[in-house]
Amino acid sequence: MNIAAERPVLLACGLVREFGKTVRTRVLHGVDITIRRGEFLALTGPSGSGKSTLLYLLGALDRPTAGTVMLDGADLGGLRESERADLRGNKIGFVFQFHFLLPEFSVLENVMLPILRARRCSRADAKHAAARTLDALGLSDLSKRRPHQLSGGQQQRVAIARAVANDPRIILADEPTGNLDSKNGHVVVEIFRRLVEDQGRTVVMVTHEGTFAAMASRQTVLCDGHIVEDIDQRTAARPQGMESAT
Repeated sequence: MNIAAERPVLLACGLVREFGKTVRTRVLHGVDITIRRGEFLALTGPSGSGKSTLLYLLGALDRPTAGTVMLDGADLGGLRESERADLRGNKIGFVFQFHFLLPEFSVLENVMLPILRARRCSRADAKHAAARTLDALGLSDLSKRRPHQLSGGQQQRVAIARAVANDPRIILADEPTGNLDSKNGHVVVEIFRRLVEDQGRTVVMVTHEGTFAAMASRQTVLCDGHIVEDIDQRTAARPQGMESAT
């Protein structure tokens, strides 16, 4: 199949985002971006450039002041809040700087939660799907542990497993390495890279780390709410993956 000819997973046109009531501050200025299946896109740029704001609009966590976001051909602006919530649960996987694992549940139960919520399947089926996801990411040995029994790197890897458990159309990661040391950060980004290259998944990652951005297949640079560069990195040399960290 010709991936380039497929309908984009995400298509944003003319995105404007303003904040404030009396005094309006414009964070995004008419941003256009197209994201296709199998891309690993790093959103980079200085602090305050609009990276996370753009990611939240793409993930239906926020609404633009102007412009449109299309996910799988569906206009997010035309959806009710309940429909947007269903879409997030079924088609988008989120990974944030902090893992947000529920402390009262085991690793396996944390990964089961989005499956139960979105698929409305039996607990046995959700458990099987969650176990399969953990196994695919090499995390089976952690399944019975609670979040407080994990290292920071392990917690973030479990958060990735939770994000992919529902087989989402796209994974959106907002500074997923921001709370990790460089070694564990490399492990996390290498997992994203493998998900793209081995499973054909689509990942958009906000990062301010140049080393991690260089591991993506595409780098889109924002400055003052504008896209100033859009670089195809597939032909560039990538850093070698590092050994798994705890």
